[in-house]
Amino acid sequence: MASFFEIRNTRIEKLKLLQAKGLNPYPAKTAREYSLQTVIEKFDELSQLPQLVLAGRVMAIRGQGALVFFNLNDGTATFQGLLKKDEMDAESFDLFVNTVDMGDFVEINGFLFVTKKGQPTLQVKAWKMLTKSLSPLPDKWDGLQDEEGRLRKRYLDVIFNPEAKEIIIKRTKFWRAFREFLNTRDFMEVETPILENTTGGAEAKPFSTHHNALNMDVFLRISPELWLKRLMVAGFSKVYEIGRVFRNEGMDAEHLQDYTQMECYQAYSDYEQGMKFVTEMYRYVAEKTFNTLKFKIKDFEVDLGAEWETYDFVATIKKMTGVDVLTADLKLIEKKLRELKVEYDSKNGFNLTRGVDNLWKYCRKQIAGPGFLINVPVMMEPLAKRMESNPNLVERFQIILAGSEMGKGFSELNDPLDQMGRFMEQAKLREAGDEEAQMTDGDFVEALEHGMPPTFGFGLSERLFSFLCDKPARECQIFPLLKPKKN
Repeated sequence: MASFFEIRNTRIEKLKLLQAKGLNPYPAKTAREYSLQTVIEKFDELSQLPQLVLAGRVMAIRGQGALVFFNLNDGTATFQGLLKKDEMDAESFDLFVNTVDMGDFVEINGFLFVTKKGQPTLQVKAWKMLTKSLSPLPDKWDGLQDEEGRLRKRYLDVIFNPEAKEIIIKRTKFWRAFREFLNTRDFMEVETPILENTTGGAEAKPFSTHHNALNMDVFLRISPELWLKRLMVAGFSKVYEIGRVFRNEGMDAEHLQDYTQMECYQAYSDYEQGMKFVTEMYRYVAEKTFNTLKFKIKDFEVDLGAEWETYDFVATIKKMTGVDVLTADLKLIEKKLRELKVEYDSKNGFNLTRGVDNLWKYCRKQIAGPGFLINVPVMMEPLAKRMESNPNLVERFQIILAGSEMGKGFSELNDPLDQMGRFMEQAKLREAGDEEAQMTDGDFVEALEHGMPPTFGFGLSERLFSFLCDKPARECQIFPLLKPKKN
């Protein structure tokens, strides 16, 4: 079997042959008239034409002396072409045989007919090279076998792996469905900064970089939340953003460092109204994207069309672990984590908040959902409004699906004094080594001092999409970040 380099050198010789004939192997224009899908759908009608021009990538070639069959794919469909040496220019026929390889893009001009075997086909009268490929495509059957290779060369994976292509198509439908749902409810889509002086809106370690023109260090945003709430201060009643966020944290099947997130905010609404709103939104998006509300995710059967449950944060943890997180200290929490064999980082500013969060994650993995986690202690959420009936808890919910969190919403905290107090508590945690604690954003607090109406806010990430696909997160990104390949 010829090596990669031998194959590449052979293809370069074919390229030179085309050039020697005065032909450009990479022309800018094509006379293509129809997509291959259109040809299939309107075959009877187009068969009446004396000639038509098609184009696409050559996916297979089958030569039989003076006959050459080949398959063409243009991204919409695959269609068969046929060259007959005695029914076209012989030199053009030979040039096709001597220069065209699987992977090349060609333009073909001819007429439609149906073969004796019933195969719709275009018989070629003339052809033109559109792109000469120098590297061979992977074998159709062996393809790219290892996951790393498939993700690194996603452009090849999509060619031969229908599932990879379908994920990209569904991903587009997924975010389009959110836009449709929000736009029809009069939400306004906006864009907010990605480079920030201070990160906020979530508990995460940020990426930092240097802004040369302003000669200052900046961060890549971990959330657009605080910017979007400034727009609520400005008087907009419904806004949303779909964009990238960046978190310099660990990587696993559920977590990535740069990904797409959607956040929306609605004035004069609270988290209880928000739960009804979000239930409708998830059902709408699931139906539009997957044509179903029932999903098999890991070991869970999830039906978004069923009645959504509610889970009390404190009561659920106490039921599953015996620990009352409202009265327990860090020593007791750590003892319980060790008993349950929960792995956690005991360094890097480990504190009561992180301990309770790890305990909750142990419990969460046992809940199928769909449902809402509610009644969360105020120490767990620095941006949500306190409950009037119990100031130790906040008006926050998290969506639970298949043992994981799939979105979070609050009655947004709009008391500037309370907000500053909570930022100060977060600052103490940062000083003690907790790099995920939120930074104090004095500009945001100043905005709140001008007044923000009662507001419901909600955010979710593309993790929801990967869960509904029942795939690891990076397999559901088009081009996930990978380490450079070693030479």
